Amino acid sequence: MGKGNARDKGSASQRFMRATGKLRAIFGPANRSSLVHEMTDENRRLLEQRQAETRQWETITRADGSTYVVPRNPEDKSLR
Repeated sequence: MGKGNARDKGSASQRFMRATGKLRAIFGPANRSSLVHEMTDENRRLLEQRQAETRQWETITRADGSTYVVPRNPEDKSLR
């Protein structure tokens, strides 16, 4: 009786998918792509551009622990 009942519920992965269905509806499906791959020329250029944009800013921490971002060189408007 107990074994037949477990079979009706489906496999462990099916039970997991049903249990997390609402979370997946909110957060979206899990990423299943590989993290290990060669970087394309387009991605390399985009990464260099993002790094250049990041280097133009500086994070300042106040005494109360809050932080804010200011330009390193206010006169440089090349990337803004």
